[in-house]
Amino acid sequence: MTEENSQDKHQQKMQKIQSTVAKRVDKATEERGILIVMTGNGKGKTCAGFGNVIRCIGHGFNAGVVQFIKGTWEAGEVKFIQQVRPDMPYHAMKTGFTWDTQDKAADIAAAEAAWVHAKAMLANPGLKMVLLDELTYMLSYQYLDHEEVLNAIRNRPVDQTVIVTGRSAHKDLVAIADTVSEVREEKHAFRSGIKAQKGIDW
Repeated sequence: MTEENSQDKHQQKMQKIQSTVAKRVDKATEERGILIVMTGNGKGKTCAGFGNVIRCIGHGFNAGVVQFIKGTWEAGEVKFIQQVRPDMPYHAMKTGFTWDTQDKAADIAAAEAAWVHAKAMLANPGLKMVLLDELTYMLSYQYLDHEEVLNAIRNRPVDQTVIVTGRSAHKDLVAIADTVSEVREEKHAFRSGIKAQKGIDW
């Protein structure tokens, strides 16, 4: 095959792809907030969630964050956002991982207290985006009433996007989501004995 024929074939292939994408773009006419669920056992779900928050506030919109479970860590992404948007609504459970606390009653109380903040954010039309980091655990551990959580997400302001992260997303949460991404672990440095590092892992 000559170089010219190869270029022609490539161009024809790209034109077909361009046509398909253009048709999809033309069909996407609805404008509203969406529910994004980032789940799976791989690393990067929280990072992806915060990346979206940074994108949102970078465009001048308002966002809010509630962190379930990880609140004892001084996370770099939280420090950065609070430097550029110190007024951003933010709440963390601050109980750490459930396997460290080993106190179910205390964990449930902390989850319920965090959920009060989450509900307020989900009812706030001034927030373009709400990140509910590690919320999936609160449902799978039954620390929060899952119908109450789903109803609050369903009844949020129409333009508000919600991002939920965490492993083992509840099937009902997946069912109402607009976008679901599963992060799958192939390898993880920690399993090879490499410590979690500031600036890399938190």
